[in-house]
Amino acid sequence: MADPENKTVNRVRWASLADGISYVILVGIAMPLKYLADMPMAVRIVGMLHGILFIGLCLFLLLALIDKRLSFKWCVIVFVCALIPLAPFFLDRKLKML
Repeated sequence: MADPENKTVNRVRWASLADGISYVILVGIAMPLKYLADMPMAVRIVGMLHGILFIGLCLFLLLALIDKRLSFKWCVIVFVCALIPLAPFFLDRKLKML
């Protein structure tokens, strides 16, 4: 079970989930709105939000690596999962156990 005092890993988990949700919204809602309903503003707004959340995730990963709360291997796994839709939701279960 995860140590409740391990705030660094919890921040990575929450940033990963927020990034995953924004990615699903971008790909599943905003992109179809852009191409099927001619609403490019949806991608602009959700895309910018997703970009900010992705940068935040990268910063939290860097902090976790510096604090030695996550190994380099786990940081790479979290980063790669952020590039695959729905992967952060499956990864979250593993991160809870760290």
